[in-house]
Amino acid sequence: MYEVNYFILNIYYACITNLNNSFKQSILFIVIFAFRFKTHLMKTIQFREAICEAMSEEMRRDESVYLMGEEVAEYNGAYKASKGMLDEFGAKRVIDTPIAELGFAGIAIGSTMTGNRPIVEYMTFNFSLVGIDQIINNAAKIRQMSGGQFKCPIVFRGPTASAGQLGATHSQAFENWFANTPGLKVVVPSNPYDAKGLLKAAIRDDDPVIFMESEQMYGDKGEVPEGEYVLPIGVAEIKREGTDVTIVSFGKIIKEAYKAADELEKEGISCEIIDLRTVKPMDRKAILESVKKTNRLVILEEAWPFGNVATEITYLVQSEAFDYLDAPVIKINTADTPAPYSPVLLKEWLPDYTEVIKAVKKVMYK
Repeated sequence: MYEVNYFILNIYYACITNLNNSFKQSILFIVIFAFRFKTHLMKTIQFREAICEAMSEEMRRDESVYLMGEEVAEYNGAYKASKGMLDEFGAKRVIDTPIAELGFAGIAIGSTMTGNRPIVEYMTFNFSLVGIDQIINNAAKIRQMSGGQFKCPIVFRGPTASAGQLGATHSQAFENWFANTPGLKVVVPSNPYDAKGLLKAAIRDDDPVIFMESEQMYGDKGEVPEGEYVLPIGVAEIKREGTDVTIVSFGKIIKEAYKAADELEKEGISCEIIDLRTVKPMDRKAILESVKKTNRLVILEEAWPFGNVATEITYLVQSEAFDYLDAPVIKINTADTPAPYSPVLLKEWLPDYTEVIKAVKKVMYK
Protein backbone atom coordinates (compact mmCIF):
# COMPACT_ATOMS: atom_id res chain seq x y z
CA MET A 1 0.00 0.00 0.00
CA TYR A 2 2.68 2.49 1.06
CA GLU A 3 4.84 1.77 -1.99
CA VAL A 4 1.87 2.63 -4.21
CA ASN A 5 1.21 5.88 -2.35
CA TYR A 6 4.86 6.99 -2.52
CA PHE A 7 4.95 6.13 -6.22
CA ILE A 8 1.97 8.38 -6.88
CA LEU A 9 3.46 11.19 -4.80
CA ASN A 10 6.73 10.97 -6.75
CA ILE A 11 4.83 11.27 -10.01
CA TYR A 12 3.04 14.32 -8.68
CA TYR A 13 6.19 16.09 -7.48
CA ALA A 14 8.04 15.29 -10.71
CA CYS A 15 5.26 16.71 -12.83
CA ILE A 16 4.08 19.65 -10.77
CA THR A 17 6.73 22.09 -12.03
CA ASN A 18 6.48 21.09 -15.70
CA LEU A 19 2.79 20.64 -16.48
CA ASN A 20 -0.12 22.99 -17.01
CA ASN A 21 -2.61 23.68 -14.24
CA SER A 22 -5.35 21.36 -15.48
CA PHE A 23 -3.02 18.38 -15.61
CA LYS A 24 -1.61 19.28 -12.20
CA GLN A 25 -5.14 19.18 -10.84
CA SER A 26 -5.71 15.78 -12.40
CA ILE A 27 -2.57 14.36 -10.82
CA LEU A 28 -3.53 15.86 -7.46
CA PHE A 29 -6.96 14.25 -7.74
CA ILE A 30 -5.30 10.86 -8.27
CA VAL A 31 -3.19 11.36 -5.15
CA ILE A 32 -6.19 12.33 -3.02
CA PHE A 33 -8.20 9.45 -4.44
CA ALA A 34 -5.46 6.96 -3.57
CA PHE A 35 -5.21 8.13 0.03
CA ARG A 36 -8.96 8.48 0.54
CA PHE A 37 -9.68 4.99 -0.68
CA LYS A 38 -6.68 3.20 0.77
CA THR A 39 -9.07 0.79 2.55
CA HIS A 40 -9.88 -0.61 -0.89
CA LEU A 41 -6.27 -1.69 -1.37
CA MET A 42 -6.26 -5.37 -0.53
CA LYS A 43 -3.80 -7.82 0.98
CA THR A 44 -3.93 -11.61 1.20
CA ILE A 45 -3.84 -13.17 4.67
CA GLN A 46 -4.80 -16.43 6.35
CA PHE A 47 -8.01 -16.88 8.31
CA ARG A 48 -6.00 -17.11 11.57
CA GLU A 49 -4.29 -13.82 10.73
CA ALA A 50 -7.65 -12.17 10.12
CA ILE A 51 -8.76 -13.25 13.60
CA CYS A 52 -5.50 -12.00 15.13
CA GLU A 53 -5.68 -8.66 13.32
CA ALA A 54 -9.28 -8.08 14.41
CA MET A 55 -8.49 -8.75 18.07
CA SER A 56 -5.26 -6.73 18.03
CA GLU A 57 -6.84 -3.72 16.31
CA GLU A 58 -9.70 -3.66 18.79
CA MET A 59 -7.33 -4.02 21.76
CA ARG A 60 -5.32 -1.05 20.49
CA ARG A 61 -8.53 0.91 20.04
CA ASP A 62 -10.05 0.09 23.43
CA GLU A 63 -8.05 -0.71 26.57
CA SER A 64 -11.05 -2.50 28.15
CA VAL A 65 -10.73 -5.32 25.59
CA TYR A 66 -8.69 -8.35 26.67
CA LEU A 67 -8.23 -11.98 25.57
CA MET A 68 -8.31 -15.05 27.79
CA GLY A 69 -8.33 -18.79 27.16
CA GLU A 70 -6.26 -21.95 27.09
CA GLU A 71 -2.84 -21.43 25.47
CA VAL A 72 -3.71 -18.02 24.00
CA ALA A 73 -0.60 -16.32 25.42
CA GLU A 74 2.67 -18.24 25.71
CA TYR A 75 1.76 -20.69 22.95
CA ASN A 76 0.26 -17.98 20.65
CA GLY A 77 -3.07 -19.83 20.59
CA ALA A 78 -3.82 -23.47 19.82
CA TYR A 79 -4.21 -22.50 16.15
CA LYS A 80 -1.82 -19.51 16.29
CA ALA A 81 -4.73 -17.06 16.08
CA SER A 82 -3.23 -14.87 18.82
CA LYS A 83 0.36 -14.93 17.57
CA GLY A 84 2.40 -12.01 18.90
CA MET A 85 -0.39 -10.61 21.05
CA LEU A 86 1.27 -11.44 24.38
CA ASP A 87 4.39 -9.54 23.31
CA GLU A 88 2.35 -6.50 22.30
CA PHE A 89 -0.26 -6.31 25.04
CA GLY A 90 1.33 -8.11 27.98
CA ALA A 91 0.14 -10.77 30.39
CA LYS A 92 -2.57 -8.61 31.94
CA ARG A 93 -4.51 -8.42 28.67
CA VAL A 94 -3.59 -11.76 27.05
CA ILE A 95 -4.24 -14.33 29.74
CA ASP A 96 -3.50 -18.05 29.76
CA THR A 97 -6.14 -19.91 31.76
CA PRO A 98 -6.30 -23.33 33.40
CA ILE A 99 -8.34 -26.05 31.72
CA ALA A 100 -11.45 -24.84 33.52
CA GLU A 101 -13.98 -23.49 31.01
CA LEU A 102 -16.74 -22.89 33.55
CA GLY A 103 -14.38 -20.95 35.78
CA PHE A 104 -12.81 -18.61 33.26
CA ALA A 105 -16.13 -18.04 31.46
CA GLY A 106 -17.57 -16.87 34.77
CA ILE A 107 -14.58 -14.61 35.46
CA ALA A 108 -14.91 -13.04 32.01
CA ILE A 109 -18.67 -12.48 32.35
CA GLY A 110 -18.19 -10.92 35.78
CA SER A 111 -15.57 -8.58 34.37
CA THR A 112 -18.08 -7.13 31.90
CA MET A 113 -20.00 -5.76 34.88
CA THR A 114 -16.96 -3.65 35.80
CA GLY A 115 -16.55 -2.15 32.32
CA ASN A 116 -14.40 -4.71 30.51
CA ARG A 117 -14.96 -6.27 27.08
CA PRO A 118 -13.45 -9.78 27.21
CA ILE A 119 -12.77 -12.17 24.35
CA VAL A 120 -12.95 -15.76 25.57
CA GLU A 121 -11.30 -18.35 23.35
CA TYR A 122 -12.34 -21.99 23.56
CA MET A 123 -9.91 -24.46 22.04
CA THR A 124 -13.04 -25.93 20.47
CA PHE A 125 -16.71 -25.18 21.07
CA ASN A 126 -17.06 -28.79 22.15
CA PHE A 127 -15.34 -27.63 25.33
CA SER A 128 -17.80 -24.77 25.76
CA LEU A 129 -20.26 -27.36 27.07
CA VAL A 130 -18.24 -27.42 30.28
CA GLY A 131 -18.91 -23.69 30.67
CA ILE A 132 -22.30 -23.44 29.00
CA ASP A 133 -24.12 -22.69 32.25
CA GLN A 134 -22.25 -19.40 32.48
CA ILE A 135 -23.05 -18.56 28.85
CA ILE A 136 -26.76 -19.45 28.94
CA ASN A 137 -27.70 -18.51 32.51
CA ASN A 138 -25.48 -15.47 33.04
CA ALA A 139 -24.12 -13.88 29.85
CA ALA A 140 -27.39 -14.19 27.93
CA LYS A 141 -29.56 -12.98 30.82
CA ILE A 142 -27.63 -10.24 32.65
CA ARG A 143 -29.15 -7.36 30.68
CA GLN A 144 -32.74 -8.45 31.28
CA MET A 145 -32.34 -9.68 34.86
CA SER A 146 -30.63 -6.44 35.89
CA GLY A 147 -33.37 -4.35 34.33
CA GLY A 148 -30.90 -3.00 31.81
CA GLN A 149 -28.43 -1.83 34.48
CA PHE A 150 -25.68 -4.13 33.19
CA LYS A 151 -24.60 -4.89 29.65
CA CYS A 152 -22.59 -7.97 28.83
CA PRO A 153 -20.15 -7.08 26.02
CA ILE A 154 -18.33 -10.38 25.60
CA VAL A 155 -17.22 -12.58 22.70
CA PHE A 156 -16.93 -16.35 23.02
CA ARG A 157 -14.92 -17.59 20.06
CA GLY A 158 -13.25 -20.74 18.76
CA PRO A 159 -13.67 -23.53 16.20
CA THR A 160 -16.92 -25.41 15.66
CA ALA A 161 -18.09 -28.60 13.91
CA SER A 162 -15.95 -31.40 12.50
CA ALA A 163 -12.32 -31.19 11.46
CA GLY A 164 -11.40 -34.65 10.23
CA GLN A 165 -10.85 -37.67 12.44
CA LEU A 166 -11.35 -36.04 15.83
CA GLY A 167 -14.06 -38.38 17.04
CA ALA A 168 -17.61 -37.91 18.29
CA THR A 169 -16.91 -35.56 21.21
CA HIS A 170 -14.75 -33.15 19.17
CA SER A 171 -16.86 -32.88 16.00
CA GLN A 172 -20.10 -31.22 17.07
CA ALA A 173 -21.85 -28.11 15.76
CA PHE A 174 -23.80 -26.13 18.34
CA GLU A 175 -24.82 -23.06 16.35
CA ASN A 176 -28.51 -23.86 16.75
CA TRP A 177 -28.11 -24.54 20.49
CA PHE A 178 -26.78 -21.05 21.12
CA ALA A 179 -29.11 -19.43 18.56
CA ASN A 180 -32.06 -20.91 20.47
CA THR A 181 -31.10 -18.81 23.51
CA PRO A 182 -32.54 -15.26 23.72
CA GLY A 183 -29.82 -12.73 24.43
CA LEU A 184 -27.08 -14.37 22.36
CA LYS A 185 -25.91 -13.46 18.87
CA VAL A 186 -24.30 -16.18 16.75
CA VAL A 187 -21.77 -15.42 14.00
CA VAL A 188 -20.19 -18.04 11.71
CA PRO A 189 -17.87 -16.56 9.03
CA SER A 190 -16.59 -18.62 6.10
CA ASN A 191 -13.58 -16.60 4.89
CA PRO A 192 -10.90 -14.20 6.19
CA TYR A 193 -12.66 -11.02 4.99
CA ASP A 194 -15.89 -11.82 6.81
CA ALA A 195 -14.05 -13.16 9.84
CA LYS A 196 -12.10 -9.96 10.46
CA GLY A 197 -14.95 -7.53 9.81
CA LEU A 198 -17.48 -9.49 11.84
CA LEU A 199 -15.14 -10.16 14.78
CA LYS A 200 -14.45 -6.44 15.10
CA ALA A 201 -18.20 -5.83 15.14
CA ALA A 202 -18.69 -8.60 17.72
CA ILE A 203 -16.06 -7.10 20.05
CA ARG A 204 -17.76 -3.70 19.84
CA ASP A 205 -21.23 -5.16 20.44
CA ASP A 206 -22.77 -4.54 23.86
CA ASP A 207 -24.35 -8.00 23.98
CA PRO A 208 -22.73 -11.46 24.13
CA VAL A 209 -21.67 -12.87 20.77
CA ILE A 210 -20.89 -16.50 19.98
CA PHE A 211 -18.23 -16.36 17.24
CA MET A 212 -17.63 -19.74 15.62
CA GLU A 213 -14.70 -20.63 13.37
CA SER A 214 -13.19 -23.93 12.11
CA GLU A 215 -9.90 -25.74 12.55
CA GLN A 216 -10.01 -26.52 8.84
CA MET A 217 -10.29 -22.85 7.86
CA TYR A 218 -7.44 -21.30 9.85
CA GLY A 219 -5.03 -21.84 6.97
CA ASP A 220 -7.44 -20.57 4.30
CA LYS A 221 -6.24 -17.47 2.49
CA GLY A 222 -8.30 -14.53 1.30
CA GLU A 223 -8.18 -10.81 0.60
CA VAL A 224 -8.93 -8.19 3.24
CA PRO A 225 -8.63 -4.40 3.02
CA GLU A 226 -5.43 -2.74 4.22
CA GLY A 227 -7.41 -0.19 6.20
CA GLU A 228 -10.12 -0.20 8.84
CA TYR A 229 -13.43 -1.92 8.13
CA VAL A 230 -16.25 -3.43 10.17
CA LEU A 231 -19.07 -5.65 8.88
CA PRO A 232 -22.54 -5.41 10.41
CA ILE A 233 -23.86 -8.38 12.37
CA GLY A 234 -27.11 -9.79 11.04
CA VAL A 235 -26.49 -9.18 7.33
CA ALA A 236 -26.14 -12.12 4.93
CA GLU A 237 -24.28 -11.87 1.63
CA ILE A 238 -25.04 -13.26 -1.79
CA LYS A 239 -21.73 -14.89 -2.66
CA ARG A 240 -22.89 -16.01 -6.08
CA GLU A 241 -25.86 -14.69 -8.02
CA GLY A 242 -28.17 -17.09 -9.83
CA THR A 243 -31.68 -17.52 -11.17
CA ASP A 244 -32.73 -21.18 -10.89
CA VAL A 245 -32.27 -22.19 -7.24
CA THR A 246 -31.22 -20.62 -3.94
CA ILE A 247 -28.63 -22.41 -1.80
CA VAL A 248 -28.30 -21.11 1.77
CA SER A 249 -25.32 -22.12 3.89
CA PHE A 250 -22.72 -20.81 6.35
CA GLY A 251 -19.32 -21.72 7.78
CA LYS A 252 -16.78 -23.97 6.15
CA ILE A 253 -19.31 -26.32 4.54
CA ILE A 254 -20.39 -23.54 2.16
CA LYS A 255 -17.34 -24.56 0.10
CA GLU A 256 -19.31 -27.64 -0.95
CA ALA A 257 -22.05 -25.35 -2.27
CA TYR A 258 -19.49 -23.49 -4.40
CA LYS A 259 -18.22 -26.78 -5.85
CA ALA A 260 -21.75 -27.91 -6.63
CA ALA A 261 -22.63 -24.61 -8.27
CA ASP A 262 -19.58 -24.84 -10.54
CA GLU A 263 -20.59 -28.34 -11.67
CA LEU A 264 -24.25 -27.42 -12.12
CA GLU A 265 -23.33 -24.39 -14.21
CA LYS A 266 -21.84 -26.77 -16.78
CA GLU A 267 -25.33 -28.25 -17.11
CA GLY A 268 -26.99 -24.86 -17.48
CA ILE A 269 -28.33 -24.63 -13.92
CA SER A 270 -27.78 -21.25 -12.26
CA CYS A 271 -27.38 -21.34 -8.46
CA GLU A 272 -27.64 -18.37 -6.13
CA ILE A 273 -25.56 -18.92 -2.99
CA ILE A 274 -26.32 -17.02 0.21
CA ASP A 275 -23.78 -17.04 3.03
CA LEU A 276 -25.73 -16.32 6.22
CA ARG A 277 -22.57 -15.18 8.04
CA THR A 278 -24.79 -14.48 11.06
CA VAL A 279 -27.09 -17.25 12.25
CA LYS A 280 -28.76 -14.99 14.81
CA PRO A 281 -30.03 -12.42 14.14
CA MET A 282 -30.82 -14.08 10.81
CA ASP A 283 -31.12 -12.02 7.62
CA ARG A 284 -34.67 -13.14 6.81
CA LYS A 285 -35.08 -10.52 4.09
CA ALA A 286 -32.11 -11.78 2.05
CA ILE A 287 -33.40 -15.36 2.13
CA LEU A 288 -36.96 -14.45 1.22
CA GLU A 289 -35.99 -12.12 -1.61
CA SER A 290 -33.77 -14.76 -3.16
CA VAL A 291 -36.39 -17.52 -2.91
CA LYS A 292 -39.00 -15.24 -4.44
CA LYS A 293 -36.63 -14.84 -7.39
CA THR A 294 -35.52 -18.46 -7.87
CA ASN A 295 -38.63 -20.25 -6.50
CA ARG A 296 -36.50 -23.10 -5.13
CA LEU A 297 -34.47 -23.56 -1.96
CA VAL A 298 -31.75 -25.95 -0.80
CA ILE A 299 -30.16 -25.47 2.64
CA LEU A 300 -26.72 -26.88 3.43
CA GLU A 301 -25.74 -27.04 7.10
CA GLU A 302 -23.18 -29.09 8.99
CA ALA A 303 -25.38 -30.09 11.93
CA TRP A 304 -27.58 -32.91 13.14
CA PRO A 305 -30.89 -32.90 11.26
CA PHE A 306 -33.40 -32.44 14.09
CA GLY A 307 -34.32 -28.87 15.05
CA ASN A 308 -31.39 -27.09 13.44
CA VAL A 309 -30.83 -23.77 11.64
CA ALA A 310 -32.03 -25.28 8.36
CA THR A 311 -35.30 -26.23 10.06
CA GLU A 312 -35.82 -22.60 11.10
CA ILE A 313 -35.14 -21.36 7.56
CA THR A 314 -37.55 -23.93 6.15
CA TYR A 315 -40.30 -22.70 8.47
CA LEU A 316 -39.56 -19.08 7.54
CA VAL A 317 -39.87 -19.74 3.81
CA GLN A 318 -42.99 -21.91 3.99
CA SER A 319 -44.71 -19.33 6.21
CA GLU A 320 -43.75 -16.18 4.30
CA ALA A 321 -42.96 -17.30 0.73
CA PHE A 322 -44.98 -20.49 0.26
CA ASP A 323 -46.77 -19.28 -2.87
CA TYR A 324 -43.44 -18.59 -4.56
CA LEU A 325 -42.13 -22.14 -4.17
CA ASP A 326 -42.12 -24.41 -7.22
CA ALA A 327 -40.76 -27.36 -5.21
CA PRO A 328 -40.49 -28.47 -1.58
CA VAL A 329 -37.53 -27.10 0.40
CA ILE A 330 -34.65 -29.56 0.80
CA LYS A 331 -32.24 -29.38 3.72
CA ILE A 332 -28.92 -31.22 3.74
CA ASN A 333 -27.37 -32.11 7.11
CA THR A 334 -25.06 -34.65 8.70
CA ALA A 335 -26.34 -38.11 9.58
CA ASP A 336 -28.39 -38.31 12.79
CA THR A 337 -25.57 -40.02 14.72
CA PRO A 338 -22.47 -38.95 16.64
CA ALA A 339 -19.59 -38.23 14.27
CA PRO A 340 -17.67 -41.44 13.48
CA TYR A 341 -13.90 -41.72 13.77
CA SER A 342 -13.54 -44.06 10.79
CA PRO A 343 -12.63 -42.05 7.66
CA VAL A 344 -14.93 -44.22 5.55
CA LEU A 345 -17.89 -43.63 7.85
CA LEU A 346 -17.02 -39.95 8.31
CA LYS A 347 -17.22 -39.44 4.55
CA GLU A 348 -20.73 -40.89 4.59
CA TRP A 349 -21.70 -38.88 7.68
CA LEU A 350 -20.64 -35.44 6.41
CA PRO A 351 -22.44 -33.88 3.41
CA ASP A 352 -20.44 -32.97 0.32
CA TYR A 353 -21.02 -31.26 -3.00
CA THR A 354 -22.47 -34.38 -4.65
CA GLU A 355 -25.40 -34.27 -2.24
CA VAL A 356 -25.94 -30.61 -3.07
CA ILE A 357 -26.02 -31.45 -6.78
CA LYS A 358 -28.60 -34.19 -6.17
CA ALA A 359 -30.77 -31.86 -4.08
CA VAL A 360 -30.64 -29.07 -6.67
CA LYS A 361 -31.61 -31.45 -9.46
CA LYS A 362 -34.45 -32.78 -7.31
CA VAL A 363 -35.98 -29.33 -6.78
CA MET A 364 -35.44 -28.66 -10.50
CA TYR A 365 -37.28 -31.94 -11.28
CA LYS A 366 -34.30 -33.20 -13.26
